[in-house]
Amino acid sequence: MREGITQIINNQNDLFVIAEAESGQEALKILSKIKPDLAIVDISLKGMNGLELTKEINRNFSNIPILILSMHPEKFYAERAIKAGAMGYLQKHEPSSTVVEAIRKVLSGKIYLSAEISEKMLIQLSGNLSKTTQSHIEKLSDREFEAFRLIGKGLKPHQIADELFVSVKTIETYYSRIKKKINLKNASELRQFAINFFRDH
Repeated sequence: MREGITQIINNQNDLFVIAEAESGQEALKILSKIKPDLAIVDISLKGMNGLELTKEINRNFSNIPILILSMHPEKFYAERAIKAGAMGYLQKHEPSSTVVEAIRKVLSGKIYLSAEISEKMLIQLSGNLSKTTQSHIEKLSDREFEAFRLIGKGLKPHQIADELFVSVKTIETYYSRIKKKINLKNASELRQFAINFFRDH
């Protein structure tokens, strides 16, 4: 995937890739040595996820704009990405012309989102979205939401721990917090709720 994005960027006369990283930690080490005009971050990374990396980049390198690139639908992650400090959110299946458009828009200091997500966020900001439509899911932290998404895929705690590079004990803590925030009684209810949520959305 990185090779494809690199080729798209390097095919432009005025754009080129100066570095790549496989993990969030590697990316932070690279950014301590070089200062790119833009960082393109994947949501799914080894160790810290893309949202956590985005927050770290903003904390340590606040002048570097970030474009999130993800396989996950905008409706689940775009708002979280912007709140984390990203300037744009783009899905991986978009054509190369859209990738370039998003890059150029973020480089110009503007936010890049699809029209649908932009409208939703504007409605929320204007206060016209009723509280009844506000999902309990929005209460989850980024890390809790990642665990919730994997629960919805049918993964067991030890599998989720492997995916998120944390201990099973940490996942059990996430289970407890998620159940409390969504008001569910047990792990079985949580699992069914998560499966239904992602099936219906």
